Amino acid sequence: MQPLTSNSQHRPENKKAVSMGDEDIHVLVVSFGSKEYYQSVAVRYEVLRKPLQLSFDPEQLAQEGSDLHVVAFDGDKAIGTLILSPHGDMVKMRQVAVLDAYQNRGVGAQMVEVAETVSRDLEMKSMVLHARKTAVPFYLKLNYQMEGDEFLEVGIPHFRMFKDL
Repeated sequence: MQPLTSNSQHRPENKKAVSMGDEDIHVLVVSFGSKEYYQSVAVRYEVLRKPLQLSFDPEQLAQEGSDLHVVAFDGDKAIGTLILSPHGDMVKMRQVAVLDAYQNRGVGAQMVEVAETVSRDLEMKSMVLHARKTAVPFYLKLNYQMEGDEFLEVGIPHFRMFKDL
């Protein structure tokens, strides 16, 4: 994992320290297929898939090779994750998950901040996402805007949200 420089032309790897009491919380952009990537898949499964009795299949995961994977760690334990999928000058943020024990402690906001910084460094103009209805207040606090009507995704109410970068 390498620090991100503002002039990076390679896939960014960003380390950002997050001060949270005595904990060693930090956020990184990790490489697809790495040990840290698979730790992030476990977080996504625990938070997003398991409650819906869904799993990942290898074909789904194989399609994530061109995505950027932002992961929060407490020491060497993955505690949160999100995926960035660039499309032209827009990036879609998806699969945002923080372990229950770390929710409401700033971890998600710090991951989003790193995701926005990385996206700006890659000259992205906007960030879009499909927010679960229960997560809309979180994104509104981070200055995301709602767009369109409620819709169902994996059987759960969602809203499309965006933010100009």
